[in-house]
Amino acid sequence: MVYFVSGTDTDVGKSVATGFLAKRFAQSGAKVITQKLAQTGCQGISIDIITHRKIMGIDLLPEDRTGVTCADVFDFPASPHLAAKMQNASIDIPAIARRTEVLAQHYDVVLTEGVGGLMVPLKDDFLVIDYISKYSLGTFLVVSSKLGSLNHALLCIEACLRRNISIAGIVYNTFAKAPKEIEESTAEYIKGYLSRYSPHTQFITMGRVEF
Repeated sequence: MVYFVSGTDTDVGKSVATGFLAKRFAQSGAKVITQKLAQTGCQGISIDIITHRKIMGIDLLPEDRTGVTCADVFDFPASPHLAAKMQNASIDIPAIARRTEVLAQHYDVVLTEGVGGLMVPLKDDFLVIDYISKYSLGTFLVVSSKLGSLNHALLCIEACLRRNISIAGIVYNTFAKAPKEIEESTAEYIKGYLSRYSPHTQFITMGRVEF
């Protein structure tokens, strides 16, 4: 099984959610690995892959050290299309997918974390959502509980449904805490929306994750 993990925006907790989901799958008995679509704002091994491993409670894997889990790492903290340009590079989309296939040959579950939100450009003419659609990936959407997240969540759900992307789950990130009324109302509204338009989608609440 290969899943994609995206979010309604940057800094909504995608990296923590990816590690959280990986740990859940592992606890159910699956052999799990995570992957990062591309990483900006660091050098060497992807900082998000490091976060995943800490949450999973394991050391870096050989696939991390050889770049299989994230080969496209760029210094500048920006969308991948810009960060790559600043280093006179470009992202090889099929190569990322081939690395996913390699991982899937050795693991029961592969979780690929995206970059920013669904509409972030990987190249000038290719968005994160294009990648998800092209490779028919079931997707977990990370949604925060803060004010304004309901609008962002519904827009992302709608974008996925319009492209026939299967939404495997909503990961509702309740850390940091929003006012109780907003947190509860947003959760209930999303659940109701899913029941009408995507009834197979799980709703998973994620609180503070220690690592």
